[in-house]
Amino acid sequence: MQKEMAEAQAELEVTLFEGTAGGGVVKVTVTGAKMVTNVELAEDVVDPEDIEMLQDLILTATNEAIKKVEEQTAKTMGKYTSGMNIPGLM
Repeated sequence: MQKEMAEAQAELEVTLFEGTAGGGVVKVTVTGAKMVTNVELAEDVVDPEDIEMLQDLILTATNEAIKKVEEQTAKTMGKYTSGMNIPGLM
């Protein structure tokens, strides 16, 4: 079971998760290890007069992607941990 759990964790760490904001004008991709690998911005979202909005959109997309990682990790690893609280796993 430990081997299966380690394999599942390793697979999760390389899986890509995408978060979006502003109807898709900002896309952030993160790995299951919560490392940001890509940020895409639509040209029309870049407004030098409103940098704060762009920052908010990037934060929202990043947080959405990380939430997806956490949900998938809980779902995948939950079958191995059956309610145990293992620090750093979820």
